[in-house]
Amino acid sequence: MTRGIAETLDEARLRSLLVELGRAATRFRFEVAPNPCVGAAVLSDGEVVARGFHEVWGEAHAEVIALDEAERSGVPRERWDVLVVTLEPCCSHGKTPPCVDRILASGIRCVVVGALDPDPRHQGAGLRRLQEAGVEVVLLDDATPLSKVAPHFVTWVDNERIRRPRPWTIAKWAQTRTGQMIPPQGVGGGRWISGPESLREVQLLRGRVDAIITGVGTVLADDPRFTVRPPGNLAHPPRRVVLDSHLRTPPNATILKTPGPDEAGGPVEVLAIGGAAPERHTALIEAGARVTPLHVATDDGVDLREVQTWLWEQGCRRVLLEAGPRLLSHYLKSGFVDQVRVYTGVVNGGQGPSMAEYLRSLKFHERIDREWGTDAVLEGFLRDDRRR
Repeated sequence: MTRGIAETLDEARLRSLLVELGRAATRFRFEVAPNPCVGAAVLSDGEVVARGFHEVWGEAHAEVIALDEAERSGVPRERWDVLVVTLEPCCSHGKTPPCVDRILASGIRCVVVGALDPDPRHQGAGLRRLQEAGVEVVLLDDATPLSKVAPHFVTWVDNERIRRPRPWTIAKWAQTRTGQMIPPQGVGGGRWISGPESLREVQLLRGRVDAIITGVGTVLADDPRFTVRPPGNLAHPPRRVVLDSHLRTPPNATILKTPGPDEAGGPVEVLAIGGAAPERHTALIEAGARVTPLHVATDDGVDLREVQTWLWEQGCRRVLLEAGPRLLSHYLKSGFVDQVRVYTGVVNGGQGPSMAEYLRSLKFHERIDREWGTDAVLEGFLRDDRRR
């Protein structure tokens, strides 16, 4: 360790604190992905006065939350001397301002870090900024390895993903106990399988993505809105993207109507095969959609790789796939799903193909099974050995 505040610190205690923060941060891994789950703590005279965790994608990082908590702790700012954080603080603008700027503004004199940012585009840059500003930096690089704390983030910044970037894709669906996505006749109005608690939770998820992706089959069958409603965040509604190779979306579809007073919807984007149905193209534009031509894939639909590239170019980093079994299985087979959230309701039987076989074949490198209201929920990160 370098001389100064660092030489007065107990390295064993710091390592223990970092392990504790890393373990606690993993509670939020499915809410922040593809961001890493990070924990931070503010110390005064060797004692923890505040802790913070990155809890929601697109919102405050752990360092900022810890510093905000320190402000409320009653300990004067001049007595804050060390910030302990499981991962190197960010120094670039993303959904939030750089954490390095907030740390420097706080007057913290020493930062202890448990792991370097693995992204080669940023690795070490945050620590250099701190050091150049006169802040002591202690790197205990093996204290909170990302392979344990946030392995999903390691896959997000691997070389192949950086070379061919695409959004982090979450596939969400509701199913009956036998895996059908359509309930039996007379149940849930022919649409609803999940309980009210799960339906509200989905609104939170919709408010935390850049785009919602669906297929024209879902538009024709269910006539959905795909808006964000309370308790979701209405301030930044995601794009609504319809994969509609042959422009079958009706111009009077509900998704193209103005959202109601207590809901919000982003722009509607229709992705089609180039040259498809010029008259329907015009009608959809007049109805308020934006139509983008893409190349055809081998199955006579738009190419999913090109869809993913287009989404990335539009600035979409975290997207939600809400589609029927055909498009959903296509995404899964193509290896473009990073995370799943599956709600299984207390409904037996159902209509249409079952997703049970797909679920059995999925490979998870992390998963949790929980209960939410009357539903069973599976949430997990998928492992794709093909490295698409």
